[in-house]
Amino acid sequence: MLCKGFLFDLDGTLVDSLPVVERSWQFWAESYGVDPDAVLEFIHGKQAITTLRHFMPGKSEAEIQAEFLRLEHIESTDLEGIRALPGAVELLEHLEANAIPWAIVTSGSIPVAHARHRAAGLPTPKVFVTAEQVKHGKPRPDAYLLGAELLGLPPQMCLVVEDAQAGIQSGIAAGCLVAAVNVPPETPELLEVDFVLSTLAALRVEKLPDNQVNVTQNA
Repeated sequence: MLCKGFLFDLDGTLVDSLPVVERSWQFWAESYGVDPDAVLEFIHGKQAITTLRHFMPGKSEAEIQAEFLRLEHIESTDLEGIRALPGAVELLEHLEANAIPWAIVTSGSIPVAHARHRAAGLPTPKVFVTAEQVKHGKPRPDAYLLGAELLGLPPQMCLVVEDAQAGIQSGIAAGCLVAAVNVPPETPELLEVDFVLSTLAALRVEKLPDNQVNVTQNA
């Protein structure tokens, strides 16, 4: 497969933050009086504010924003167990060394995303799209369209790398190529993606003389 750049989700794709995410949201759900299991099933790949609006029907925007700030503080300060996922650092360093454009495109807010990025020890991208920069979060295409625009590339020449159904839907809606990593096999969108990976270490990336990038997958 040929592309010219990469758009990476953060949580669950580059960074193992699942224990922190689930701790934070379970604490919020229990303290607010919402079913934690329902919250944990809903959250993945979505902006925090989307989840809060879903589970706080009838509340004012001011009340929702207050809960968002409380949750954001919890998520950005609990970094225990945050680590880079297998193959993530090596892949990003390879892209950097070969001047291959890449970006992080996350549903997280600036405090949460940057804290987790630093804690995992990942290389720093020139383009880092967070929730504050888009009107509509994943699964809408806004975030990945913005990521491609900021890289100066057409969406169809960008490979989105995602672990969550909402993110896969976002990449497909943006018209990007999509690689799904560590996604449940029953996810319907797997029939529409270009690669299905169990780990980022399975990707092989080669820059060609015309600046296109050949992407292959280990058998």
